[in-house]
Amino acid sequence: MSKKINVLMVDDEDQFRATTSKLLTKRGYNTTMAGTGEEAIKILKGKPHDVVVLDIKMPGMDGHEALSQIKQISPEIQVIMLTGHGTPDSAKKSLVREAFDYLNKPCDIDILCLKINDAYAAKHHDEFREEKTARDIMIHIEDYTTVIVDDTIRETIKKLMESFKSLVSSSRIMETGHRSLLVFDKKNKLVGILSILDLMEAIRPAYLSAPKPSTADSIQYSTMFWKGLFTTQIKVLANKKVGDIMSESPLSVDEDTNLMEVANLMFSEKKRRVLITSNDSVIGILREQELFFEMANIMQTR
Repeated sequence: MSKKINVLMVDDEDQFRATTSKLLTKRGYNTTMAGTGEEAIKILKGKPHDVVVLDIKMPGMDGHEALSQIKQISPEIQVIMLTGHGTPDSAKKSLVREAFDYLNKPCDIDILCLKINDAYAAKHHDEFREEKTARDIMIHIEDYTTVIVDDTIRETIKKLMESFKSLVSSSRIMETGHRSLLVFDKKNKLVGILSILDLMEAIRPAYLSAPKPSTADSIQYSTMFWKGLFTTQIKVLANKKVGDIMSESPLSVDEDTNLMEVANLMFSEKKRRVLITSNDSVIGILREQELFFEMANIMQTR
C-alpha cells in the first residue's frame, strides 16, 4: 500500500511495545504506542488512527472495555485484538463487539502486518476488499540482505549472519529472517541470487557429480571417504567469489501482478521466489512464504 497506515498499539508490557514499535516502523507503518486502555482513548480523541491493535488483558480498563469506547469515539476504526494463551474464547467474543479480528500471542510480525493491511482495506473499502497484488505482500528490497558479486563467500556469510542477529524477537512477538541474498554488481544492477542450496552445491567435490563408469554403478563411498570432507570443502569455499557460485536472477513480475498469476508462475517454473519490479526497477521480492501467509489469511477471514 502506498499510503502509510497509522497504527495504535495498546499493551501494558513495556518490552512488547518497544519491540513491536521497532518492527512495525521498519515495515513502513506510522506507529503510536499506548500502555493502557485509558491512554489509548486519550490518544484517539486527539488524533485519528486507521487501525488499533489492542491487548485484552490489561490492568484498569481491559481490552473489551477499551474496544467499546473506541467504537464510540470512531466506529470506522478497525481493531485487532491480541490474546495470550488460555483466552481465545475472550478474543472470539470481541468479534461480536465489532472487533475486526484477533491474534494469539506469540504473534509473528508478518501475520500481524497482514491483519493490519486487511483491517485498513476494510476501513476504506467497506465489505468490498480488493484482491491483493504482488506489491501488497512483497518484502521491500531495502529490507532484504544484498551483496556484491565480487564479495567473498566468507564476507557474504558474515553479512547474512549479521542480518539474523539484527532480527527482533521476544516471547510475544517474533521476526523471521530470509535464507537467500540478492546479488548486485558494482553498478547496482541485480545479477543473481545466492541461496543456501547454492552453498551446498558449491561444497560438493566435482567428482561427486561426474558420470560413473557402468562397472561402478553399485559402488558406495565408505565412511572414511566422507570424514573431514565437509570441513575441507568449507575452507576452500570461503575465499571464492559470490559470482562463482550464485544462481541466475529470479523471474520478475510487475508490482500490479495478480497473486494467482504469481502463484501459477512460481508453480509452473518450480521457483520459490520472484522479483517484483516497478518501471523496470526491482522494488522487492516475493517468496513462497508470503503466498502461504496470504492463503492462510484468506482462509481465516470471516
